[in-house]
Amino acid sequence: MKTLIYVTILLMASVSSAQTFKILEKKEQLTKYEGFFDFWYSEKEDKIYMKVEQLDQDFLYVHSLTTGLGSNDIGLDRGQLGGTAIVKFQRAGNKLLLVQPNQDYKAITDNSLERRSVEQAFAKSVLYGFKIEDESDKSFLIDLTPFLMEDAHGVSRRLKQQKQGTYKLDKNKSALAMLRTKAFPKNTEFEALLTFSGDPEGRNIRSVAPDASNLTVTQHHSFVQLPKDGYKKREFDPRSGSIFMSYQDYATPIFEPLVKRYSIRHRLEKKNPNADISEAKEPIIYYLDPGTPEPVRSALLDGARWWDQAFEEIGYKNAFQVKMLPADADPMDLRYNVIQWVHRSTRGWSYGASVVDPRTGEILKGHVSLGSLRIRQDYMIAQALMNRPFEISDDNYQPMLKMALARIRQLAAHEVGHTLGFAHNFSASAQGRTSVMDYPHPKLKLKDNQIDFSEAYDTNIGEWDKVTVAYSYGDSGTNKTEKQYLNAILKQAEADGLRFISDADARAQGGAHAYAHLWDNGKDVYKELSRLLELRKTAISNFSIDNIKTGEPYSVLEDVFASLYFFHRYQTEATIKLIGGLDYNYAVKGSSLTPVERIPKSDQIKALEAALNTLDAEALAIPERILDLFPPRAFGYARSRESFKSKTGVGFDALGASATASDMSLGLLLHPERANRLIQQKSLEKSNLGLEQVLEELVKNTFGKQHDSAYLSEVQNTINFNVLKHLMNLSANSGSIPQVKAFANKTLKGLKNEFRESNSVVEMEMTYRIDQFMDEPEKFKVIPSPKIPDGSPIGSFQCLNN
Repeated sequence: MKTLIYVTILLMASVSSAQTFKILEKKEQLTKYEGFFDFWYSEKEDKIYMKVEQLDQDFLYVHSLTTGLGSNDIGLDRGQLGGTAIVKFQRAGNKLLLVQPNQDYKAITDNSLERRSVEQAFAKSVLYGFKIEDESDKSFLIDLTPFLMEDAHGVSRRLKQQKQGTYKLDKNKSALAMLRTKAFPKNTEFEALLTFSGDPEGRNIRSVAPDASNLTVTQHHSFVQLPKDGYKKREFDPRSGSIFMSYQDYATPIFEPLVKRYSIRHRLEKKNPNADISEAKEPIIYYLDPGTPEPVRSALLDGARWWDQAFEEIGYKNAFQVKMLPADADPMDLRYNVIQWVHRSTRGWSYGASVVDPRTGEILKGHVSLGSLRIRQDYMIAQALMNRPFEISDDNYQPMLKMALARIRQLAAHEVGHTLGFAHNFSASAQGRTSVMDYPHPKLKLKDNQIDFSEAYDTNIGEWDKVTVAYSYGDSGTNKTEKQYLNAILKQAEADGLRFISDADARAQGGAHAYAHLWDNGKDVYKELSRLLELRKTAISNFSIDNIKTGEPYSVLEDVFASLYFFHRYQTEATIKLIGGLDYNYAVKGSSLTPVERIPKSDQIKALEAALNTLDAEALAIPERILDLFPPRAFGYARSRESFKSKTGVGFDALGASATASDMSLGLLLHPERANRLIQQKSLEKSNLGLEQVLEELVKNTFGKQHDSAYLSEVQNTINFNVLKHLMNLSANSGSIPQVKAFANKTLKGLKNEFRESNSVVEMEMTYRIDQFMDEPEKFKVIPSPKIPDGSPIGSFQCLNN
């Protein structure tokens, strides 16, 4: 009897809280949540009814994934942020429309008619239409459930784009997820468990799903109050290293730029603005995923906290903090900046994303996703480079772990940097590790025929990082205007020799910047390449069965060796970029930066010489004693994306390895855009390096080489076939200018003449291929070499942030 009374009282309390809407009085098992938006959950119906009190009031809407699919290639990760939009509810008859105004085109003015003219000129978006279920005292009740059950994150679209199959949301297998559906004063959070049903087509989805015909993820929706007034936008400068947001302001005077660009940044203010050193009114706090294991957890906390060094430089005390996320906190809650440890089936990118107020550029939430397999790759790189690490004991893992943890500290700082509003700075490695926003390659040394790992990675924030923090977060004080203050920061950076060069200018394929590269070291990159090739040679000579533990298959040894064999790949990219390269800056009028200049011929020649060493048969031939350690793959240890590929069936493809390595170098060296620049720079400066000389040196250092060893001769033939292939591609490529095609054809004809009297089967085949190409160049197709294993961390191009 007491139990019945207790249940009745609970039911009455629940109903009484809902009495503002008559429709809710009839609902059973109703629970009310009070917050930014009040809502009621009907367990019996599995529905959420939400109260809308004010129309035409902007708020922030963010969707994200609480759970992912676990495939780097598909790209739907746990904790992945989705779209961010300013939205509002508007009434239309018996409906409430969720409207997204256009934030890209606006008129910031007091003239309402001028604002309206821009609003009417560009499209807005209605995200959803809700039937008004009830209304009372100018408040409206809507059934939010259908909206929450939409595929807002675009899961089905992503699966189709990645050729994994055609999937549709199956609402019979979907439901609201109430564990993390909560209401707070400034934000209301919703979750739904969504199941997508379809016919799987891709191997990636089959590899991660228990039933690839039914894929279930949890989608998160956040309704968030816009931040309070008082945030001041900061003008973007291309020299500053900031990530920026932009929009077009049609109220701008004609003599000023229409496009407005502002740095994105967190709100940060001193408690005492007049003090040289002050605590912040509200410190920037990041929270680490408690699911992160030790010793990774301590390394991530340490690396992320490096940023406080930069905030101290601009007069803040404890302004940047990193803590463990409370066990009961939701990492998708917009109130928390989060560093999340994300698992995938294969190694992939880490990234830092942010929720940004589209009106101002204020960062409201930073969310870092760190791929958990990345540290294992760094461990394996160290394992490959060390001299017999497991010769005496299988427990000698600490040296490799030490290097891997050093890298993960830097990675934590790097990805947090993105969420603080900072772009990649790929020129930092040329200046002595001035930024954690570069992609670092381990800096190793040879010492007594051993590789010294003591300085593999940096241990602090860089000098450039302090500059970009000062630009984005520093206070101008009372003695200077903000513009004077910001210009002074950048001018001092220029005087100190610090520079900023970001993504597109650092990429390898066709890239031209001489001092901005990915995964490289040193200002004189060709010297570092030569040094790295010597280091690689030593490590290969030391490599043995003792680079794996007792009981591990020889197939594991082969995979460990792959990271050593291709260890020079990124320094090769950096070196080749000098050939036909440029040195340039994001210069503005009034700065001391040189806009652009060509690379001196002497440096280009040295770069060419170093690059040609990566096409040397002796450098690319895997020693026979090591080949004897690579049997066909063991049962249960099939080749993966990070293994050597083979054209010899189950056997290890030694010639395929040299084909892959040489193909990498040649694809960069004979890239059409590089060749086009060589033609142009020779025309502007007669003494400079030209395409003809590059091709002559290439032929001399490949076709001109002879070897006594039959094995080395076949490796050389493999390299030479690749040279021939890339010459043909240079000639046939639509991106090559006619002058480039002319020099490529001249070189091909010259080779044909050399082969004319040859009885070599290989050279007869080359003659046949040249004739076939000359007769029908339009039919030429590049014959691919075995694909290079994935690199650091995976391939060499990414969007976003790693």
